[in-house]
Amino acid sequence: MSDDDDYTAPSEENRFGGRVRRYAKVGASAGKLAARLATGKMFGGDIDHAKYAAELTSALGGLKGPLMKVAQILSTIPDALPKEYTQALATLQADAPSMGWLFVKRRMRSELGAGWQSRFAEFSHDAVAAASLGQVHRATLLDGRDVACKLQYPDMSATVEADLKQLRAAFAIYRRYDSAIDAENIQLELSARLREELDYEREAQNMGLYRHMLAAEDCVHVPEPVAELTTKRLLTMTWQTGQKFQNFLDGNPDQQARNQVALNMFRAWYVPFYRYGVIHGDPHLGNYSLRDDGTVNLLDFGCIRIFTPTFVNAVITLYEALRDKDEDKAVFAYQSWGFDNPSRELIDVLNIWAGFVYGPILDDRERRMDETNSVAYGAEVAGKVHRELRRVGGVKPPREFVLVDRAAVGLGAVFLRLDAHLNWYQIFNDLVGGFDVDKLARNQETALQSVGLVRPED
Repeated sequence: MSDDDDYTAPSEENRFGGRVRRYAKVGASAGKLAARLATGKMFGGDIDHAKYAAELTSALGGLKGPLMKVAQILSTIPDALPKEYTQALATLQADAPSMGWLFVKRRMRSELGAGWQSRFAEFSHDAVAAASLGQVHRATLLDGRDVACKLQYPDMSATVEADLKQLRAAFAIYRRYDSAIDAENIQLELSARLREELDYEREAQNMGLYRHMLAAEDCVHVPEPVAELTTKRLLTMTWQTGQKFQNFLDGNPDQQARNQVALNMFRAWYVPFYRYGVIHGDPHLGNYSLRDDGTVNLLDFGCIRIFTPTFVNAVITLYEALRDKDEDKAVFAYQSWGFDNPSRELIDVLNIWAGFVYGPILDDRERRMDETNSVAYGAEVAGKVHRELRRVGGVKPPREFVLVDRAAVGLGAVFLRLDAHLNWYQIFNDLVGGFDVDKLARNQETALQSVGLVRPED
């Protein structure tokens, strides 16, 4: 018996039974919540959302799988769920229990074939990082290059599909008591992106896309995929050395260092967006690291969104509308995003949230992010928007908003933690000055063709 064959995988029956128990647990919690919400609404009683959020979070926290990843995404999208639920879901941890060495050998053999270990000079037995869909091992290639091997957990496709059914159930619960936000497009967008994250060959293409888009940015580093050691469920890429974001803060960096990291993060996310119509939708702290000089290593490319050039153009048009107080431009921007004949009242409400998100880049001076974009003020603005949306009959946000909003909120949180003092107005205008939607379209087409990607049709 070979070294690769010394582990017997759990039977299909056992795996299926585990999944049944997994979803029965969540389904029971969701069912109880739905019943309580319905009862409270029917009889006019008060609904203790904090209590039910704790119960649902307890059930989700034990799963440590794709559903938990979706829950974390939802916790960063304003008004996708009531604040009691987002606050509870935000406490969930992203780390999943890692596969043991015997299981890893079995999985690696299924991806690279018998004798896979002969293709590496070294391969760590223990995972160096674990997440919701897979785990990472450090290895050394025969040519001496250090690499990271991200190996997907077994049976994840079926697991994701089952989790997405639970997600639909969660949104159904939400619709039963609150009509301010029609979350159908949020659900569709999260489902599409999560399914894409299962395909590690696509992630390798995304990585190549980012290497193309950020080639001229010395402040950002993107690993190189190793094609011959990459499959749909195994991604091998060059190793990036850096420290965690929190370790950087714990080192008590001076203001100049904090400002530089903030500027580097801004360019890492928004050069691709405003020049190529592509955004990294997951500014989670585990998806990047910092080098000693403050430059950024991007590490994960599963959650990538490609936009139409007209969508990006409307983002800038709305900025100009808010800056110039031009109502016609605002109407044009919202219509470009798919809001059909938005009422004056709806536009006024949407502008409240837009004014909050765009606030720092409308103010031409050096400033701190928390002057207008603190957590407390953001919650206050979100609450006001939610109340007003309910009053005017609700809104159905376009799908594209989900990851753009998430990136903006997530990066804003990073800038708050850095306590950066920068002229965001100048930084933004330096990036988008002379914006040409036709040039973006050409840049995007060239970049996508270089790695064999096409912009997906929603």
